[in-house]
Amino acid sequence: MIPRWLFILFSLSFLTACAGAPAPTATPTPPPTPTRVAANAQWTPVIETFDGVEMVRVPAGCFTMGHNAGRRDERPEHEICFAAPFWIDRTEVTNAQYGSQGAFAGDDRPRENLTWFEARDHCAKRGARLPTEAEWEYAARGPDSLIYPWGNELIEDNLVFDRNSNNETAPVGSRPAGASWVGALDMSGNVFEWVSSLYQPYPYNADDGRENPDDTANPRVYRSGWGSYIDFGVSAPIRFSAAPDTRNWFLGFRCARDA
Repeated sequence: MIPRWLFILFSLSFLTACAGAPAPTATPTPPPTPTRVAANAQWTPVIETFDGVEMVRVPAGCFTMGHNAGRRDERPEHEICFAAPFWIDRTEVTNAQYGSQGAFAGDDRPRENLTWFEARDHCAKRGARLPTEAEWEYAARGPDSLIYPWGNELIEDNLVFDRNSNNETAPVGSRPAGASWVGALDMSGNVFEWVSSLYQPYPYNADDGRENPDDTANPRVYRSGWGSYIDFGVSAPIRFSAAPDTRNWFLGFRCARDA
């Protein structure tokens, strides 16, 4: 028979050893890599509301940015890939969302006549940001790299522009047949749209300084077409530029945010 004092001593030693043993370390599970979409038809639009504003999800993937048959500043065509998804406003920011009227009254008309600074600051107040021009173009064209948000042929009924607008804007989303592959509306027509990017030659490179938020003097890019005065004038690849303090009756914006 084991003496009682020896049994107690053994038990205490065992408990002390167990208490001092390090707990097993759990190996963290890495987040899943976003699946890249290889074709527009592989994606079904996803809409979510952030602070009362509908945004559409833009999945990870690649597309051909630019248009060799377009204007000189749309060349050369080059591949851009997004490793992570992001969100972009389903419509242009409206007068009601902005909180004041632009040149054209109506709560559901796009808010225009704003400087780049005002557009940037409004997005920031929402916890969002202006999209880069690469993000904007990808949301408009998709992996199929379409010339227009809906396809490769101009369909005038799919957008509001100088030939059918009576020189006015229209309520946002009034041409649903013109929606892009992610469900974004009016990415051709209605108003031009400020983006975050400085105006620099292609190929686009987000790390070459063109996304410098502190540059307050050099021209910024605005996207979307409204005029038919040039070939592909309302195409998704077309790009324009203006000083960031510019105001224009047909220049509005939409916001983006990281997913």
